[in-house]
Amino acid sequence: MRFALVIFETDESRRRIQADRAAYRKEYEGWIGGLAAAGKLVGGEALETERFRPATVRTAADGTPVVTDGPAHAGEETLGGWFVIEVADREEAVEVARSLPTPETVEIRPVLESA
Repeated sequence: MRFALVIFETDESRRRIQADRAAYRKEYEGWIGGLAAAGKLVGGEALETERFRPATVRTAADGTPVVTDGPAHAGEETLGGWFVIEVADREEAVEVARSLPTPETVEIRPVLESA
């Protein structure tokens, strides 16, 4: 089964990145490399979270698109990227997410299989 691991940066992960970006990146890339070596990593992307603010487009009740400056959901956690993994089941996806050595929040979502 395929699952998306949706990564949300936290205040703590941002502090660690700013304190020592190279060490943080090495830790993160080691985790990714382990997933790839085990044949579980399908793909993924990191999002730019430091230099540019996101924009959000919502459709108003009258059908008009409204653009706001900032994330769709404001708060401590910031959408940082995602990985798609191929594992046996949800329990294994949870274990993979638990093995992330850095303090991001990980939301686990099954990927919709097309009919």
